[in-house]
Amino acid sequence: MRIIDIINKDTDKRRFSFEVLPPIKGNGTGSLFSTIDKLKGYDPLFINITTHHSEFVYKELPNGQFERQRIRRRPGTVAIASAIQTKYNIPMIPHVICSGVTTEEIEYELLDLQFLNIENVLLLRGDKAKEDNHFVPTHGGHAHTTDLIKQVNRFNEGFFIDGTPMKHPGIPFNYGVACYPEKHEEAPNIEMDMEYLKKKQDLGAQYAVTQLFYDNKKYFDFVEKARTMGITIPIIPGIKPFAKLSQLSIVPETFHCDLPQELANEVVKCKTDEDAKTLGIEWSTHQCKELYAKGVGIIHFYTVSATDAVKEIVSKIM
Repeated sequence: MRIIDIINKDTDKRRFSFEVLPPIKGNGTGSLFSTIDKLKGYDPLFINITTHHSEFVYKELPNGQFERQRIRRRPGTVAIASAIQTKYNIPMIPHVICSGVTTEEIEYELLDLQFLNIENVLLLRGDKAKEDNHFVPTHGGHAHTTDLIKQVNRFNEGFFIDGTPMKHPGIPFNYGVACYPEKHEEAPNIEMDMEYLKKKQDLGAQYAVTQLFYDNKKYFDFVEKARTMGITIPIIPGIKPFAKLSQLSIVPETFHCDLPQELANEVVKCKTDEDAKTLGIEWSTHQCKELYAKGVGIIHFYTVSATDAVKEIVSKIM
């Protein structure tokens, strides 16, 4: 079923979705399935699963020097997406990203997804490498999400990247994209960042999911501005509750989001992981209730290190 049809159905109800990570190499699916088991009873609309391609790490050698090695910590997104969709009968939306892959490798991902009857994807540029100051595309890969969208569009039209027509084109992909209420870290300003979102929509993106935020006013202002710019696609808010003490400083820094003063005043009072988790649940519950009250139909949760907190929040708001 097309994801946009799922999004546009039963818009008068409170609905939610959530994101998970594929298991770390060698860890099996137990923890991942446990996360889904905790939330499946609340009838999620869909589940996103992230994609993590190869990255470089530096391993210290016995002589004190460092060797650059390429590793992949979380393989298996496509297979895991199929396993989840089969096991739980919940629509799966795997991420397809530019980072770390060539256009040919992306094409193979799309073919695999088609063979598995997964027709919905989220198209993203992906993060820059840790050692780089800015995003550097893989040789033979894409630099921007818009380039990735164009490849998927061409694939949907029945053509491979070399221009060869497909003998038997499959069901076309439906896709969403990311957006940033407090702007992408590399964008010079919010206006230019939103111009890119408009381009993604014009190329065919059917919806957008926001980066996490803690200030609902930032989200509402972003949506209002988007509408004045002609961005009409659904903009689904992304929420991540704090779940432990270290996240109080790491999450805002990592995801480049500000804390509203009211929340910041409470953050400095936290002394333990339990304090942080309690605050995260209370604040995110407040966020969600306000979002629903002002007409938001779907809330998307980032569950990494916060599954129990998300479950408690969902139990309070659904």
